[in-house]
Amino acid sequence: MKNIKVLLLMFCSLFMFQAQAKSYQVGVALANFDLNFVSILRTQMIAELKNQGMNGQFSDAKGDVALQIQQVDDFINQGVDAIILNPVDTQGVKPAMDAAKRAGIPLIFVNRKPEVKLEGMQAYVGSDSALSGKMQMEELAKKMNYRGNVAILMGALSTEEARERTRAVEEVIAKHKDMKVIEKQSAKWQRNEAVDVTSSWLLNGTAIDGIAANNDEMAIGAIMALNQAKRSNIAVAGIDGTPDGLQFIKNGEMAVTIFQDAKGQAIGSVKVTKAMLEKQPTEAYNWIPYEVVTKQNYTSFAEKNAK
Repeated sequence: MKNIKVLLLMFCSLFMFQAQAKSYQVGVALANFDLNFVSILRTQMIAELKNQGMNGQFSDAKGDVALQIQQVDDFINQGVDAIILNPVDTQGVKPAMDAAKRAGIPLIFVNRKPEVKLEGMQAYVGSDSALSGKMQMEELAKKMNYRGNVAILMGALSTEEARERTRAVEEVIAKHKDMKVIEKQSAKWQRNEAVDVTSSWLLNGTAIDGIAANNDEMAIGAIMALNQAKRSNIAVAGIDGTPDGLQFIKNGEMAVTIFQDAKGQAIGSVKVTKAMLEKQPTEAYNWIPYEVVTKQNYTSFAEKNAK
């Protein structure tokens, strides 16, 4: 009898240890590994998942919303405990939300805010897209002495951040009677696309005094096109504060960028995921602040968005 009790205690202890030692499996569905900011986000998330004792599986949607929905379904079929989603299309997230809800697992959006109401075990960790556009254009307008023509390089139009950043830029310009939007076109977040768009504007003889790009990569593409055309009189602004963007701030070719905290978003999304899995209280919207970056303060941001 005594031996049976000992064995029972051993089995109970082993069961409790296994329960405590459970390592959560998290599926991380990212929009596009090729995007510079997403690449930084991924690196930081890998580190934070490890720090939190969680296992992560990463998928690359390559900018394809249908592929991303399939990847979310695959994660669910594999039995992950939670999903972190950086959506390709912020309006097309309902299938992923419904699938996660049916499976009874948390779904945490990161970096790109879904344009659908969150409910239940769902949350967003990221920044206010419109605020970055407002901060960017206020700084650019100041550098342009509140006069001149502005061209806007937009990100992929399927994303809330491209539309909201652009809307905010336009609202700031509308406040200044001597400023106006002269061109507006998507370069899909990509440096090479921005080179082509900007080169086309210049070849058409468009009178541009400033370029507001929805991210650093497109701002860099614009600068490359301007350099090729030997045009140094056009102020260019970006958003993200990536290492490449900071280098262009340093050499004086980019007038300003708005720092978007990839590390803060990555850590926040992983922590919210773990809190949900452990049934701890969480907020539906978790905001990570922006900061203005200029040549005067860029050095303080040098390590923050490192890959």
